Amino acid sequence: MTDLLIGILLSASLFALLWPFLFYPLILRALPTLPEAPMATTPPSASLLYCAYDEAHAMPEKLANIAMLKARHPDLECLAFDDGSSDGTGDLIAAQGDLVTLIRGPGRSGKAHGMKHLAARATGDVLIFTDANVLLDGDAIDNLLARYADPAIGGVLGSLHYIGADESATASVGSLYWRIEERLKDEESRTGNVLGADGSIFSIRRDLYPDFPDSVLDDLTVSMAVVFAGKRLIKAKDVIARERLVTGRKDEYRRKVRIAARAWHTHVHLRPQLRQMRAIDRFKYASRKIVRWFGGIFILTGAVAAGTLAMRISPMLYMVGALAVALAIWAGVRAKSGPFAALVDILIAYAATLQGVIKAMTGRTVTTWNPAKSR
Repeated sequence: MTDLLIGILLSASLFALLWPFLFYPLILRALPTLPEAPMATTPPSASLLYCAYDEAHAMPEKLANIAMLKARHPDLECLAFDDGSSDGTGDLIAAQGDLVTLIRGPGRSGKAHGMKHLAARATGDVLIFTDANVLLDGDAIDNLLARYADPAIGGVLGSLHYIGADESATASVGSLYWRIEERLKDEESRTGNVLGADGSIFSIRRDLYPDFPDSVLDDLTVSMAVVFAGKRLIKAKDVIARERLVTGRKDEYRRKVRIAARAWHTHVHLRPQLRQMRAIDRFKYASRKIVRWFGGIFILTGAVAAGTLAMRISPMLYMVGALAVALAIWAGVRAKSGPFAALVDILIAYAATLQGVIKAMTGRTVTTWNPAKSR
């Protein structure tokens, strides 16, 4: 009986760990398509918004990208918030005042705070949010605004393509994870709503912009406001943004802890509205977000169950298995590429996410960010 219970625990842990990446996508593919219904209308006006902190190295390419977009869309309003940079980022933006309107913050106040200032100043019908190190393809604005021809659509996400996947195991794992994430969003969009956007490239109708505290993830909070308003939040594959991957494990660990902590704060902030969503949207949200946040616990319970079961079968089997796992982790820590290095990076990602969630649950929060040095 004990062996059966341990086996059930092990199976349940594996099932929960695989749910967001295997079983959930299969269910999405079985759901019917919800088509868009565009109408003949004039494209809406748009404002492009981004925040920056110590991104001087990225500004020349970013400003050149904005110049290209402005050449194709002279009426595109571009606004930037400098969050107290110490490396001259604000001065580089200010020098291009004909391209970008700069708002300087009083010091470190965080991205959510900065985005709220930008949204309050923006005049476009559609607010387009992006990051300081993200570049948009030339036809991204056209393709994005065209989706608003359907009045039922309140927000449009773009597709993020990462650069530098072959530079380290950390970057390779990050690239694989994001490709899976993009496919999930494609399926969620096809079947109704995407449940939350990433800050690299997304947009909403300006009149849907919500109020929120500085401690939450602004991209998740703002994009979910579309769903709460009864509008569709969709993803456009032809709205392409490009960003360089983080290659250093320490940078990626800190980034995931920060994002997970703020994601949990956001979840708590949005909980009353989340409960009022349609059943299909609650299912999507739980499958793609909540289950992932606790993946570290599923790994721990699965490992304990597997070890206990192996010990009950044969102490020698337990010792051989434990030694094999230890050697694999040791090899992965020392390696810069290959399957063992990828295994370690996956474990690190789950550990960082769990640490961030626990940090948020204990009342600690993160409102500011630092650009990863290993991009």
